[in-house]
Amino acid sequence: MDNDLTKTSKSPSPRPPAASVRRLREAVTKASAGGGQARVDAQKARGKFTARERIHYLLDEGSFQELDLLVGTRATAFGLGDKEIPGDGVITGFGQIAGREVCVYAQDFTVLGGSLGLAHAQKICKIMDLACENRVPVIGLLDSGGARIQEGVDSLDGYAEIFYRNVKCSGVIPQISVILGPCAGGAVYSPALTDFVFMVEGISQMFVTGPDVVKAATGEEVSFDGLGGSEAHAGKSGVCHFVAKSEPDCFRQVRELLSYLPQSRWERAPRVANPDPIRRTVPLLEKMCDLDPRRPYRIHHIIWQIADEHKFFEVQPIYAKNVVTGFCRMGGEVVGVVANNPAHLAGALDINASDKAARFIRMLNAFNIPVLTLVDVPGYWPGVQQEHGGIIRHGAKILHAYAEATVPKITVILRKAYGGAYIAMSSKHMRGDFNFALPCAEIAVMGPAGAVEILYSREIKACKTDEEKAALKAKLSAEYAAKFASPYQTASTGSIDEVIEPAQLRYKVVRALRFLREKRAPGAHENRGNIPL
Repeated sequence: MDNDLTKTSKSPSPRPPAASVRRLREAVTKASAGGGQARVDAQKARGKFTARERIHYLLDEGSFQELDLLVGTRATAFGLGDKEIPGDGVITGFGQIAGREVCVYAQDFTVLGGSLGLAHAQKICKIMDLACENRVPVIGLLDSGGARIQEGVDSLDGYAEIFYRNVKCSGVIPQISVILGPCAGGAVYSPALTDFVFMVEGISQMFVTGPDVVKAATGEEVSFDGLGGSEAHAGKSGVCHFVAKSEPDCFRQVRELLSYLPQSRWERAPRVANPDPIRRTVPLLEKMCDLDPRRPYRIHHIIWQIADEHKFFEVQPIYAKNVVTGFCRMGGEVVGVVANNPAHLAGALDINASDKAARFIRMLNAFNIPVLTLVDVPGYWPGVQQEHGGIIRHGAKILHAYAEATVPKITVILRKAYGGAYIAMSSKHMRGDFNFALPCAEIAVMGPAGAVEILYSREIKACKTDEEKAALKAKLSAEYAAKFASPYQTASTGSIDEVIEPAQLRYKVVRALRFLREKRAPGAHENRGNIPL
């Protein structure tokens, strides 16, 4: 018996779609067109991609599944009821990056300048809830003029709902914000609540109040980029973690970052096959032991030498350069690196470096990533500005971060480790799991030169000539260093687990990581979130 639904047509021309299907296709085409060709052209003229192009560049090809395409505003005041507002100015859905599921939303500047109204916010909240419930990262592509003033307080309430979810998702799933245009007023607080912020040179701006308001309030004249561009936030405020030269480069960086992160706090970061021998020696470190302790060097050279395939993905590279943070792999496992950088402020801890390191450590602890701490620190940076700026309060944050972290913690003292900064940089009594030191390490309350000035002040003052003083100081400093600043003295008390051969550093760290792999089950720890510091 013939069945109309299964009968194969013998006609060479395809059957025209049903009216309901045609209607669906027309609605989808219309909603997908954004604000129209004129506004798309204007977006291109600014050197920017459209929202849909951005999703295409970010996600694996063909993986995007859009949700709420046909959602629109219910507001009618100020002519909104007479306007076409496709998708209410935001595209939401889920897709894959390197085969792993992610949720994403992209504000469409061609539709009412990407402004946020109630329906716009509800779409974002829905995709954030979906990400949290299904334990996958969420990525926001932000390009918006801010709150939609035609909708009044509804738009502000929409922001509040997003901020609430940012906090609830904090430390639960990775949250990434990509600033691809203006981000002003209340809108800036959602990115600040997320784990990582990306910006692109020349097109990204973030500020609470724009240049015109700044001029009216303070008389200061400043450009949009000067006030809230990528350079200002990556190098001065510390709001931005990564800066890209172009949008494609930005999306490449986002994909690379995700390769180091787990899907959620209930998983480990992805392990990869490791072609780099774990017993590979590091001869460079033997040369470092011959350096003058006061001579600066870039800590990056040490990290590159010990990391798998010499790869290191740095976080906040131009902010608080005296501390370096970032990701590498060792033995195929993801590791978060926190390291003093003697090439900048001698590697001392100051306000900004303490904040930078503390938040990074707390993020690592939230997402089950071990911490490798490389120490070469003369102390906390001195000065009236630091004291009045709250170095005590800010410096305590790094102490708190290390003390609360229950992920594997491995510490290596490369050269100097003095005073409170020695304690702060994951010392044994801050519950470091394995604490190693190189033979050239100096561990003491303060540097030998400063110590002898205090301990032997009378003897030094008794010297009749400057030459005698210098000779005595040199002699006493050498004696103090040998007796009180030696790694062997510290190892004798158990505060250092082992003084190691410099060339064996990579192997020692990898071996320790493998031993500690089951230290904490993912998701078993208390979630305290990743609060902005």
